[in-house]
Amino acid sequence: MPWVDACAVDDVEEEDLIRWDHDGRTYLIVRSLDNEFYCTDGLCTHEQVHLSDGLVMDNEIECPKHNGLFDYRTGKALRAPVCEDLRTYETRVGNGRVMVLVE
Repeated sequence: MPWVDACAVDDVEEEDLIRWDHDGRTYLIVRSLDNEFYCTDGLCTHEQVHLSDGLVMDNEIECPKHNGLFDYRTGKALRAPVCEDLRTYETRVGNGRVMVLVE
């Protein structure tokens, strides 16, 4: 599995997110308040809505369509209508870049 350059560290504000498309898939890159980076699938598991239009608060992403809630650190579905977890991907930072381990 290769590490892929997703974005610059400065592309993502604290407690914010960006959409990242790679190899025909949509991902989400999130930067936490403690300056850690996380990557999940970029589409809600409920109705395939882009989570990049959602809201980040604490350690959670709220889907913009039906207000489903996920923990972006684990991908765990936290509030209906979502019941299927998001896939998460390992990240690392080096030379001012966020790298993601994709399958």
